[in-house]
Amino acid sequence: MATQRTPDRPSIDTALVRRLVDRQFPQWAQLPLRPLGQAGSDHVIHRLGDELTVRLPRHAGAIGQARKELEWLPRLAPHLPLAVPFPVGVGEPGLGYPWPWAVSRWLDGEVATAGALADSSEAAVELAGFLTALQGYAPAEAMTPSVREELTGRPLSARDEATRTAIAEVGGVFDTTAMTELWDAALGAPGWDRPPVWFHGDFHTGNLLTVDGRLSAVIDFGEFGIGDPACDLTIAFTLMSAAPRAAFRAALGVDDATWLRGRGWALATGLNAYTSYAAVNPGIAAQTTRQVTQALVG
Repeated sequence: MATQRTPDRPSIDTALVRRLVDRQFPQWAQLPLRPLGQAGSDHVIHRLGDELTVRLPRHAGAIGQARKELEWLPRLAPHLPLAVPFPVGVGEPGLGYPWPWAVSRWLDGEVATAGALADSSEAAVELAGFLTALQGYAPAEAMTPSVREELTGRPLSARDEATRTAIAEVGGVFDTTAMTELWDAALGAPGWDRPPVWFHGDFHTGNLLTVDGRLSAVIDFGEFGIGDPACDLTIAFTLMSAAPRAAFRAALGVDDATWLRGRGWALATGLNAYTSYAAVNPGIAAQTTRQVTQALVG
């Protein structure tokens, strides 16, 4: 079924995806195509045959991901302990669709859940190992001024106005005083004073895959870039209970200021998702309620 067309959200349906693939990648024209129901808020996703996926951005905020992943994920993959998407092509705008889109290798797995992994210190340490490897990857070309400017992430302070608005909006659900105190403390914490490192940028349960109950892959690198890695600590509050969270922090070697900024990122992103989707999606409501609550706990 087609999505509703708005000025910044083009209509995307399976027929359009089929025509784009057949015209731009004729070598895959005979492969069956079917939509994936669990597609996220940023992309419409289809499975192409048994080994490929096709992702079309839903909105302008996601249009840089295809080329970014094609450029960097093949370089990153050999250095990481978990699988990541492997792009095989970037499609061009066409047939009324305005933006680049991606074809990648299919990754088997189920989306990770707190219900399955919250109490697993093994999973927590494994995720710390992934982030350690990601942060340790430092190709010279990624540290040139032009690339660094392109990939530098927004600071936590850029979320100040939206986060304070969200705190006021959800005051009947969460503790307003506790949220405000955490937010003020996170903004006031000392900043990252070491060389910039790679971060995933959207490191939460929805972007982790498992096979047979074990972590297998990390997906969706649309927000990944270079800078302060505190944003990736969000996973500690979306996935982990207290003991695994402590094991994660110890394995990653996180100092107090970075941990506090990470709690701020978890609060800000959790509130953003809660105010945007909780009223219409019970699953997101439960997940983001846990994220905000755990961020307040620390």
